[in-house]
Amino acid sequence: MSDPVPALDKSDAPADTLTGGPRLGRVRGRAGTGGRLRGGAPLPLLLPALVGLVFLLLPLLALIVRAPWRTLPDQLAKPEVWQALQLSLFSATAATAVSLVLGVPLAWLLARTDFPGRGLVRALVTLPLVLPPVVGGVALLLALGRNGVVGRLLDSWFGVTLPFTTAGVVVAEAFVAMPFLVISVEGTLRAADPRYEEAAMTLGASRFTAFRRVTLPLIAPGIAAGAVLAWARALGEFGATITFAGNFPGRTQTMPLAVYLALQSDPDAAIALSLVLLAVSIAVLAGLRDRWITAS
Repeated sequence: MSDPVPALDKSDAPADTLTGGPRLGRVRGRAGTGGRLRGGAPLPLLLPALVGLVFLLLPLLALIVRAPWRTLPDQLAKPEVWQALQLSLFSATAATAVSLVLGVPLAWLLARTDFPGRGLVRALVTLPLVLPPVVGGVALLLALGRNGVVGRLLDSWFGVTLPFTTAGVVVAEAFVAMPFLVISVEGTLRAADPRYEEAAMTLGASRFTAFRRVTLPLIAPGIAAGAVLAWARALGEFGATITFAGNFPGRTQTMPLAVYLALQSDPDAAIALSLVLLAVSIAVLAGLRDRWITAS
């Protein structure tokens, strides 16, 4: 009878075996928390990183330094500036509401159901993210203009004309902003456990009731984050708005359009409006820091 194989004592094993090999042991010894390597950054990476940081921050710092702080309240109190600000806030909020009503069900459809061509539908939904805004405005004109594919029916049947109206501003902003909400909500839905919905349906709830009473509270943070992103995107929209809705003060002139117009005649007013948009962008980032910015 052969002798039994002796059990391997960990104290007799080579150090490299216990640490995962010499290479893994060295990596573990040098790695810090969060998978970051200890020590300074190499010079070939540090210099381009600093140049990139300066490149991104310098224009924003220049805007703050050159801002007419003493006359800023007077600039923002001008009638045309106030009209553009009010219209921007109203249209961005209305576009966000439209995005919520249409985008949340669309995100649920993409995340929770399986149908032929779902990948193509998802790609088409995200297309406005990469489509030039001016092209989006032209497409809206061809679809919803007075002679558009659907616009002519709206005009002849209901007497509704969208281009060059405040409603047209809302439509243009919703077109470019809704994909942000859909992507955010779809990602939250995919991360949520669908078994909660299934459990609710086994207890007699309909699928819509399960969505309304179970899923919706679970994904509320994702909906809020997507709504804020959509609102910020709608507030800063320029290309599709000026193409589809025009630039009429008090009716379709939003803050980005007012900045473009004021830059030609009143640079101080343009800087003041730019500061407002910058402050809104910073507020959005601050509100979403826990979701989009990784903690150090």
